[in-house]
Amino acid sequence: MKTLFSKIISGEIPSYKVAEDQNCYAFLDIHPNTKGHVLCVPKVAIDKVFDLPEDTYNQLMSFSRKVALAIGQAIDCKRVGMTVIGLEVPHAHVHLIPLQSMEDATFQKRIQLTVDEMEVTAKAIATYFNSPK
Repeated sequence: MKTLFSKIISGEIPSYKVAEDQNCYAFLDIHPNTKGHVLCVPKVAIDKVFDLPEDTYNQLMSFSRKVALAIGQAIDCKRVGMTVIGLEVPHAHVHLIPLQSMEDATFQKRIQLTVDEMEVTAKAIATYFNSPK
């Protein structure tokens, strides 16, 4: 089944990619809660995160951790929150959200960033993700 995220991963739909490995892909949410809000998805299109094969689930969580660490370096925030809801798109995904307050994690407010702001943010996170540890 082709999902919106499958089309993003394949390049059919453009995205602000921040990280990619053999199994996972991370990109900026185009309707972010905060600057630097990233979605991490497995490249395999499975609807529910807990239906992922265990190795794929573990790869997604490990990848998401690395992306979250990069977000924490690139974006001024108190911490990076993680949530898995999965109702919006039938493709397992993790939200990584730079947080200043609990309100940032509620999905009740969204911010609007310019194309330039999105590009700069994606590049900053990618730089930290790809930097030697």
